[in-house]
Amino acid sequence: MDTKNENYWLLDAPVTKAIWHMAIPMILGMSVNVIYNITDTFFIGRLNNTAALAAIALVLPFTTIIMAIGNLFGTGRSTLFSRLLGSDNAKKARQCSAATLYLSFIFGLIATIISLVFLDKITAILGADADTFDYVKQYLMFYAIGSPFIVANFTLEQLIRGDGKSVDSMVGMIISVAVNIVLDPVLMFGLHLGICGAAIATVIGNCAAVCYYMIRIHITDNQLTVKPRYFTLERKMLKEIFSVGFSAMLLDLLLVASGFMFNYYAAKYGDYILAGFGISQKIVQIVDLVGMGLYMGVIPLIASAYGAGNNSRTKEIIKKTAVYLGLLITGLFLVIFIFRVLIFRCFSNDENVINTGKFILTIQLCSAFFAAGAGLLTGIFQAEGKGMPSVIMSVMRGLVLIPAIIIGNYLFKVNVVIFSLIIAEAISFATRAVMLFGKGSHKVTEE
Repeated sequence: MDTKNENYWLLDAPVTKAIWHMAIPMILGMSVNVIYNITDTFFIGRLNNTAALAAIALVLPFTTIIMAIGNLFGTGRSTLFSRLLGSDNAKKARQCSAATLYLSFIFGLIATIISLVFLDKITAILGADADTFDYVKQYLMFYAIGSPFIVANFTLEQLIRGDGKSVDSMVGMIISVAVNIVLDPVLMFGLHLGICGAAIATVIGNCAAVCYYMIRIHITDNQLTVKPRYFTLERKMLKEIFSVGFSAMLLDLLLVASGFMFNYYAAKYGDYILAGFGISQKIVQIVDLVGMGLYMGVIPLIASAYGAGNNSRTKEIIKKTAVYLGLLITGLFLVIFIFRVLIFRCFSNDENVINTGKFILTIQLCSAFFAAGAGLLTGIFQAEGKGMPSVIMSVMRGLVLIPAIIIGNYLFKVNVVIFSLIIAEAISFATRAVMLFGKGSHKVTEE
């Protein structure tokens, strides 16, 4: 390997090696996030309070909104950055990285202000009732205060990965999670902060990761920069960032809307439904996040090959990634399905929660196949800078899921509300496949 070539892994390495070089650190980083999500739920479960567990499910739409803002800048910028590297435009790449970083802090601060001003209303909108209201409000308040760092963390992680620095990206994720896991029991039980301690630990973990990323960029990188002198709001560059980033943010926001709808209708059947869904959501992320680690890890490879005009390399990356993704999701599905009851008992001793949760988990595990495939297809459009197809595919999932939840509740009650998850993912995947392969969108065209 030519170690002097900063872009070796993005442009020159053999495709199989390049995929795993980019994907393995991302998968490991995502796996660490899975450990955090499960550990966080475990500690909250030790409060022996079903309302607190239900509250964590209720705050998921809000936390997804904050992550969506990070994805707006992270996805839009990282794919543009990789295409710029592929076309050998280093100056614009530096301007792109600086603009994205500072805009992420600004938008995160705006989110903090809005959230704190309307805290009670947001808590009510999320579906909190008399039992869960205080828990949801307390968690939201501290999470909102840390929003600028949470948004910046998501943005910087993708920015560094777009430069081919997959190991640095992984280290930042591990730092965030490690700090969070260590602080959870200290703040929740040692300082008796309860659910507030869980939110504070999350914020501090994100702050630690942001500090690491900025130090690494400042010390080691020539293609990325955090220097204010490179900050620019060039119209064309911002249009490219937002056109692709908007699709990632829109998908997250539609997940918020569908999550809100699911919580609203699930709450009609009792806290044990919400608690079961909350635990299941954490467990199924083992599959979702590991799958995301693979297809998100290779997006910079697709973007850089596309930017360089290398059509054969672009196709090879896509085909091999699809095969690896299918094998990975299948293996995880089998392991979790076999031990699903045992896993649930680690979080709750309530038989209603366990029985409901294992049913929800089975449905979500099945939908993970479609979600992973749809994620890869969307990533291809994003890597190629095709904002409009990405937006259309993002909207499709919400257009299917929300009516499916409403109609399912009206006609068949809770079981079909749960089945709406897999129905939406399957239709969304099919739509994306038709759009991509029907029109040959994976072919390199002139920019």
